[in-house]
Amino acid sequence: MSAEIIVRPVVRQDFDRWLPLWEGYNAFYGRSGPTALAEAITQMTWSRFFDAYEPVHALVAESGDRLLGLTHYLFHRSTTAIEPNCYLQDLFTSQHARGKGIGKALIEGVYDRAREAGSKRVYWQTHETNQTAMRLYDQVAERSGFVVYRRLF
Repeated sequence: MSAEIIVRPVVRQDFDRWLPLWEGYNAFYGRSGPTALAEAITQMTWSRFFDAYEPVHALVAESGDRLLGLTHYLFHRSTTAIEPNCYLQDLFTSQHARGKGIGKALIEGVYDRAREAGSKRVYWQTHETNQTAMRLYDQVAERSGFVVYRRLF
């Protein structure tokens, strides 16, 4: 990959190039075919990136005219800090661009936005089977030791 990688906020004109990355991310986590997210969720997610009242944001990694990766993050309050926390919710790199620093560049992009917002904490979670991503995460962050519990309704 010889072209320069640019990490930037998503723009409305990116939808057709963002959508395959979003679908790839969801497929990676088993949300495809009969278990795919409803179209309304994808449309709402996309619209939130452009709503100034929403705390949800998106960055993309671009090279030439191709989007190679995405990350979605949000800011939220906490009972243990005054400044906002930044939750990196989604991170995905296209198959052909993996291992080329795209994921790291996207994480660094979120770090930059978090600092600009006054946040002192960026955190995320991944599935325990996602060993490839965890090798990167271990280089750019520390494991917190927390275990996630959830209940679905």
